Formats: sequence, C-alpha cells, structure tokens
Amino acid sequence: MMNKRGAVLTLLFAVGAGTLANAQAEAMFPEDIFLTLRDSGELSQFDGQKTWKGEAAMLYNSITPDGKRMVVTSPKMTTLYVFDTHSHERLAEIKVGMASKGVKISPDGKEAYVANEGEASISVVDLTNYKNVATIKTEEMPHNVRFSDNGKLAYVTLQGGAGLGVIDTATRKVSKVIPTPGLPAPHNLDLSKDGKKAFIRDTSNTVGVLDLANGKMEKIIEVGQGHAGIDVSVDGKRVYTGAIADDVVTVIDADTLEVIKKIKVGFGPHGVRTSMDGRWLYTVVTAEDKLVVVDTAKLEVAAEYKIASFPFWLAVNGNP
Repeated sequence: MMNKRGAVLTLLFAVGAGTLANAQAEAMFPEDIFLTLRDSGELSQFDGQKTWKGEAAMLYNSITPDGKRMVVTSPKMTTLYVFDTHSHERLAEIKVGMASKGVKISPDGKEAYVANEGEASISVVDLTNYKNVATIKTEEMPHNVRFSDNGKLAYVTLQGGAGLGVIDTATRKVSKVIPTPGLPAPHNLDLSKDGKKAFIRDTSNTVGVLDLANGKMEKIIEVGQGHAGIDVSVDGKRVYTGAIADDVVTVIDADTLEVIKKIKVGFGPHGVRTSMDGRWLYTVVTAEDKLVVVDTAKLEVAAEYKIASFPFWLAVNGNP
C-alpha cells in the first residue's frame, strides 16, 4: 500500500541533470533499498517509492540474506519489528532491551543482534520463532553491531567509551574488549573486505581504523562533524561516512586510508550504504528530509528524492 506520503514523493534532480528517463532512474536502484523515517514512524522502499506505517521512532534496520524480511528497531517501544519486504506485512513484534538502537542479522539469517544502549546488553532474537532467546551483557552503551562474514564473531561499538566489544556467537559472551584510543565514543562500524580491520565512526568528527588482530589503532581520520553511519563498499576499495552535524559525506580510500573527497549532500547525512556493484552511494539527509544518490564514478550527486520525515537509516539488500 502507498499512503499519501508515498504518493507525493518527488524526485529532485541534481543541477543540470534535466529529466531522468525511467530506465536511468531504475538503474540507480539495482537492489531494493529500505529507509527508516524516524519522526513519522514509517518505512520506505526504493525504487518503488512505497511508504508504509511502521511504529513510533523507526530507527535502525537490517535485511535478511535472502532479501525477504526486514527487522527494524524502535527505542521508544523497546521492540524489534519484522516486516515482509515484498508485501510490507508486519510479521512479528519482539520485546528487546531499553533504548534499542543498532541491529544486524547473522550471515545465516537465523538471528538478529539488537544493541540495547539503555541497559548495556545485546538481545539475541531467533528469526525462526520470533523470540528473544538470549541476552549478552556488554560494557556501557552498546550502539551497533557487525558480524564477521563467517558469523563466528560479532563486533559491537561501546559508545560509553570502553572501545569495541568482540562477541563469540557460539557461547554468546563478550570474549574481549579492544580499546579505541582517539575514539572516545565509538558509534557505528563496518569491516574491511578481508575482515581484518574495523572502520569505526565516532560521535564527533573522526573515523578510527582498528587492526582486529593486534588491537592497534592504525589511524584516526578526520571527517565531517557529528555522528553518522559508515559503510565499506562491497568491493572493499572505499569507505563512506556521513556527518549529522555537517553537510558532507566523506570518501576514504580503504587501502591508503586517505580522504579522497568530501561530497556536499545537504545538512545532516546520517545513514550511508552502497549498491552491491558499488556504482551508487545512498545517503539519507536528516535535516532536509531527502534521499541522495551519489555517482561513485564521478563522486557527484546524481539525484535527490524528497522524503519526510527525518529519514535516519537505510538498508540495501545484499550489503550487510
């Protein structure tokens, strides 16, 4: 179903772009992407431009590996919601912990890990029976999670300042905490293509590159102001991060660890994700209520979609 908000989504074109043909617009979305709209409590799908009702304060989302289901957190409702990505039907509601923030689905699609920032824990949700089956205690303010590709480990950012927690998914326990010097408040993270490094976005204006084997911080990189999401492109060559208190997305070379460019996208970019082929970068711009599509070959804005209200995060099918 498409509500009024979905019906009035308007495509805004980059300067000089003119009218985009349908085929060209469709090429920008080789996979379905799903946005959370925090203030309206809605969810939106592109390129179909369908918007539907979720629940209060829809925040972080993640898609199962088969692309058929999406999980979404609501810190206000202390609940994880499960939706069918095709019909948008609500399949389940599972109670989790206080101030539930980031959520990721295990590589086998069987479990979701939810970071409960308000009570220093991770809720483990069984996606077969839709039950909260375990609680993993962590250091203060766990914010988001990233599984290793084999699913044996899960890394959690500890925004309270402890660093990066490493969870053994077999025992469901934190096996160690790696300090993150230079990053006082680890916020979001992604892993290098080989899984040996963590790129960690702080709440201020920095990205830290952490060697997961020796626990050493390789480099602190200055980016845009404020917290944001971070994404390593599927080919592993670039790292992208937003800046909710700024107007840029920063592009980092994943090998040299140098900033390639800061792309102006509008004020308040937060969630960022690339398409599976790396051709497009998507970012939601919170203060200007829009989705921006960046051409990664030119590192320029290709198109903008107006979408209210307060788009916060986005998930791309196939990009964990």
